Amino acid sequence: MAMKVSLITFTEQPELTVARAARLCYSAVGIDQLSRQMSVEDCHKLLGKIIDLGHWSALEHASFTFAVEGVSRALSHQLVRHRLASYSQQSQRYVAADQPTVVVPPTIEAQPEALVVFRQLVEAAASAYRKLTELGIPREDARYVLPNAAETKLVMTMNARELRHFFRLRCCRRAQWEIRHLAETILGLVQAVAPRLFAGAGAECQTTGFCPEGELSCGLAPVRQ
Repeated sequence: MAMKVSLITFTEQPELTVARAARLCYSAVGIDQLSRQMSVEDCHKLLGKIIDLGHWSALEHASFTFAVEGVSRALSHQLVRHRLASYSQQSQRYVAADQPTVVVPPTIEAQPEALVVFRQLVEAAASAYRKLTELGIPREDARYVLPNAAETKLVMTMNARELRHFFRLRCCRRAQWEIRHLAETILGLVQAVAPRLFAGAGAECQTTGFCPEGELSCGLAPVRQ
């Protein structure tokens, strides 16, 4: 199954919400008066200013929720390292995996001999899972034999500040291919609904012009000293 990502809900008027929160920090008047006084141009200028200056706390007031399907457990194990987010993931404890769908890495798929080895091991794991459940082993224990390649589904919510951090790390050319694909897909989705909130978002070399990876750099940008 191919990766499928959709933006299922987000804060109403996310850019205006962030701009109002940012302006409130420096204003003597209340939010109602601020809202009446703030034009669309004011909103856009303020967003550009706080993003350029790195004053990102106000970005936390805009949240985005995504449905993600057709990804591997290897990806979800990486994803939950982004702790300033909320996740709801399909359970291997309650959902049977008698015929598990798997994600095949492109490097394996491109090499016939490697693909045979991969398929054999996946089927062996599935066969062991089925045999264990037939023996009365509960799913929560039988799942221990399932591979990281097993396909999963999840719902994820992140605020705009954490999303920019997520893009900074996971859009990098050195990020693992699957989570990089996820990050790039999500970046396209949020830029479509909040272009100024995510202006310039992406890998760190794209946002700062420098690579933070040191001797592990891909060489696309100069390494930060």
